[in-house]
Amino acid sequence: MKNILFVCIENSCRSQMAEAFAHIHSNGIIKAYSSGSRPSGKVNERAIEYMKEVNYDLSTHSSISLNEIPDIEYEYAITMGCGDECPMVKAKHHVDWGIDDPKHLDADGFRHVRDLIEQKVKTLADTLEKETGITGDKINSPSANTITKR
Repeated sequence: MKNILFVCIENSCRSQMAEAFAHIHSNGIIKAYSSGSRPSGKVNERAIEYMKEVNYDLSTHSSISLNEIPDIEYEYAITMGCGDECPMVKAKHHVDWGIDDPKHLDADGFRHVRDLIEQKVKTLADTLEKETGITGDKINSPSANTITKR
């Protein structure tokens, strides 16, 4: 299992959705975490609403800071395009996905960002599966509706 950290400024929209999609699509290959450089302290209500459309309960998540994540080496530290740098985060790979913050977008724009994040997470999971040769077990993976944060 690969430890993956998703980071944005507030840890309320993009990084939360990325963590959720990693839980949904990684088939046990990814242990996902998310955090923010200046966390808002709550998950964005619209992110919760639009993740419900894909049968994921994001209301169980918490907005946390980089200081609150486990002190481990991550396989990837992925920023969402907010210009955040994570020098204190130990990771083999630092990647920026360049995704705009959807919090002020209309419903279609928010859904577009959500769907873009989903596709990027699926691609990451597929890449990790090929690199490691580990095949996830969908039968033993928790369902999207029952996943809780850490």
